[in-house]
Order: sequence, then C-alpha cells, then structure tokens
Amino acid sequence: MDKSSTQEKSSPIVVGLDIGTTKICAIVGRRSKNGKIEVLGIGKAESAGVTRGVVSNIDKTVQGITQAVEIAGTQSNVEIRVVNVGIAGQHIKSLQHRGLITRRDLQSEISRKDIDKLVEDMYNLVMPPGEEIIHVLPQEFTVDGEPGIKDPVGMAGVRLEANFHIISGQVTAIKNIVKCVNKAQLESQELILEPLASSESVLSDEEKEAGVVLVDIGGGTTDVAIFHEGIIRHTAVIPFGGNSVTEDIREGCSVMRNIAEQLKVRFGSALAEENKENEIVCVPGLRGREPKEISIKNLAFVIQARMEEIVEHVYYEIKSSGYEKKLIAGIVITGGGAQLKHLPQMVEFVTGLDCRVGYPNEHLAKNEVLPKNIYEELQSPTFATGIGLLIKGIQKMEYSNLSEAPAEVKVDKAPKYSDDKKFGLFGKILESGKKFIKDDIKDEDFLK
Repeated sequence: MDKSSTQEKSSPIVVGLDIGTTKICAIVGRRSKNGKIEVLGIGKAESAGVTRGVVSNIDKTVQGITQAVEIAGTQSNVEIRVVNVGIAGQHIKSLQHRGLITRRDLQSEISRKDIDKLVEDMYNLVMPPGEEIIHVLPQEFTVDGEPGIKDPVGMAGVRLEANFHIISGQVTAIKNIVKCVNKAQLESQELILEPLASSESVLSDEEKEAGVVLVDIGGGTTDVAIFHEGIIRHTAVIPFGGNSVTEDIREGCSVMRNIAEQLKVRFGSALAEENKENEIVCVPGLRGREPKEISIKNLAFVIQARMEEIVEHVYYEIKSSGYEKKLIAGIVITGGGAQLKHLPQMVEFVTGLDCRVGYPNEHLAKNEVLPKNIYEELQSPTFATGIGLLIKGIQKMEYSNLSEAPAEVKVDKAPKYSDDKKFGLFGKILESGKKFIKDDIKDEDFLK
C-alpha cells in the first residue's frame, strides 16, 4: 500500500488537451515506474469551432472540449480540472535573440535560478502590438566568453549569456483558447506549441542530436520544427493540411465533403504513378441519380498536387532555417495526414531528404488499463500531439517538483485563482499584454 501511494505521489496525473481543426482530444496519463508514459484514459470529440488551428467559434469549441474531457475523465476515473493545452495557427512566429546577466555572487556556482532569471528577462522583450511570447527556449550558453555550453549549472562564472529561440503568437488567439478552456470549467496549466509537443512524442534524442525536421500534418495546419545538436532551431506553422486535400477532392471530383474524406482515407495516394489506370471506385449518386465513377489515378493526381504544395512550403522553411545540409536524420512526418499512402516517398522525392512516419508508441508503456483496441489506436500518428502535450505536462510538473496532481483536484474543492494569484504564461499576458490591448482584455476574461 505504501509503495502504491509513493508511486502516486511521484507520478502525478496530467492531462493533455489537443484542440485541433478536425478533432478535440483529451489524454489522461502519468509516468510509469519504468519512465514511460502510462495512458489512463482518452476522450475524442468532433471539432466544429476551430479553423486552421485557430478558434473561430467559442461555443462549439467549448462543447467539444467538455465532451472529450468527460469521456477521458470517465475512462480514467479522474476528476479533470487542470489541462495542458496545445496552440497552433498561422499567427505563430519564431525569432532568435541573445540575452545576458552579470552575477553579483561570485562565490556560488551558476544555479538553475540564474537560468530562470535569464529566461524571465526574455519574456520582457518588446513585441509588436497584439503579439505575446509563448515560449522562450534556451539554446547554447556562454560563460565568461566560453561559448557552446549546453548546461552551465554548477559552473563558476560572472557573465552568463545565452542564445534563445523565442516563439510568439497573437494575444487574441491565445485569449480565445484560454476562454474556451475556462468556459469548459477547466484551468490551463500551460500553453504549449503543438509542433514542440509532437516532437516530444515521436522523435528520439539521437535524431534531435543528428539534425531532424518534424512535420506534423494536421487537419487545418502543417507544423514544422527543426532540431540540430539536440536544440530547437526553427519553428513554423503552414496554414494547409488534410482538410485542404479533402476540399480539393470535393471540387475536383464533384462529390460531397464526407464522400471526399472517405475517398482520401480509403483510396488516397500521394503519388499518382503508383496507381493503375483501370482502377475505378463507384460513389453513390445523390437522391436517385446515377452512381458516379471516379478513377483512383485521377484522385491521386488531385491529392499529389496539394501535398506537393504543402511539402514545398516545408522545404522552403528548411532552406530558410539554414540547416538544410545539416539534417542527418532527414524528415519525420506525423499527424493524421502522415497516414496517406506513398507520402514518405513523395517527401523524399521533393526534398531529397530521408523520410519516415513518426509513431508515438516508443514512449508509451504497455497498458492493461485501456481496452486493447484503444491502446492500438493511441499508437497512430493522429495522437502524436495529444501524447506530446501529456509528456510536456509531466515534464513541467517534475521540473516544478509539484507534489500534488492538479488533475485529481475535485471540482467542488478546486482552487479559484484570484487576480493576485496569476501564474505562468497567462500571468505574463495579463501583466505585459495590457499595454497592447488595454481595456479589451480584462483579468476576469482569463482567470475567473
């Protein structure tokens, strides 16, 4: 009994909430004894209020969040109160910046507090009006003029400098996500960029060290993250995804949207040359009309045109990052769109880089709690972001050394965050964001 209570204490239960364009997904889990991720429950709901990664209808999004969280909570037998939310969308930007601090206490070693102070200073950068910093990611450190240090903790030094990868987004887009989460009676522990979350679940440390591009092809957006020497070097969000392909099929083949989606999933291919001329699929006609015959090769031509455009965008991001020649591990594609037939071959053809499909299964512990079919479904690239958000949430909890899992707080005893108890990203938005948007955002809009 003592052993299990210790295990409970050391592995808090955390919830990842992926608010996507096609689905809203809540995943409940914790770290197992062998260090892998044990998923306790998963809930999915249709996402009708999100367009290209950005919330476009608050009520429909709240409805989807509530439904997904309810299913995940019932399955895991956990009262979900706090979630780690993903953010994407074309408004996401990244930039490089350099910061430094001069330490007064020469006797002591460089500590985690010094690094935290350096990171905290970056949050005070002046951004264009209406933009807010989401992540500050340290790259290499320089101690007293000695460059290329990855972890300076424990070293002696006076002048501590660092290169930072800073990711920013629109205040309004962030505000809308927070509002949706709050309206669903939940608190946001952290807002996490979706390509960072996906990379956590499908990339190995060796790949990040060697140099790799993560391409997460979702419904509304394609997210790109480039790593080299274990450090994030470039991030981008491209406003095209699987839904763009479905729309092209709908128009190109003159069929209903739901038929177009089924054609893409069941018969779609990213390379037209891989399909035979004489393969035909029959689609039922509308209201007494004759059935429609569609050539699978023509279907592939429609899909290939759009996928080549998306991959060209990705390739442009790779070239503009300056790391094109340093990517030994090539490209890893994940997300729902990565399941398209012949896509890895097409990506290799366009970019000239090796390509594989990334599955989030290597971080998952064998699970006796979940039904077998759900556990197998979890290993699909579709859930890469959700599982990544869960992993990021667990890492954040472990870093903060929080002893109690926020997911287990009962609704009636849930802490009400008052105005003077702001924390994390949202506190920063409320403090520094006021100068951009003044009266438009009030504290109570964020945290009630």
